[in-house]
Amino acid sequence: MGLGSTAKKLQKVADIADELYAKVNEQREQLQELRGAVEETNTRVTEMDRELGQQRALLEAIAEEQGLDADEILTEAVIEDAEAASPDRAEPDQSVAESTD
Repeated sequence: MGLGSTAKKLQKVADIADELYAKVNEQREQLQELRGAVEETNTRVTEMDRELGQQRALLEAIAEEQGLDADEILTEAVIEDAEAASPDRAEPDQSVAESTD
């Protein structure tokens, strides 16, 4: 009886080991796919960054040709975006009008 019980336990351990081995291989494959996706994404981002730099240079050249200050335009845009993103900054006229209604 002792040997039969031991054989069952060993078989159970072997089955668990097979399952774990399969899961490890699956995880390894998923990790390789993820690495590939990360490398592809990095390549795309690098290319987009390069293209963005080229576009910026073109826009700055066009702005200069038109007599516009590109830095001033960008600063104004950043300020407008910050003001639009700030939910607690209400227009003074709106808050006064709302409180008097």
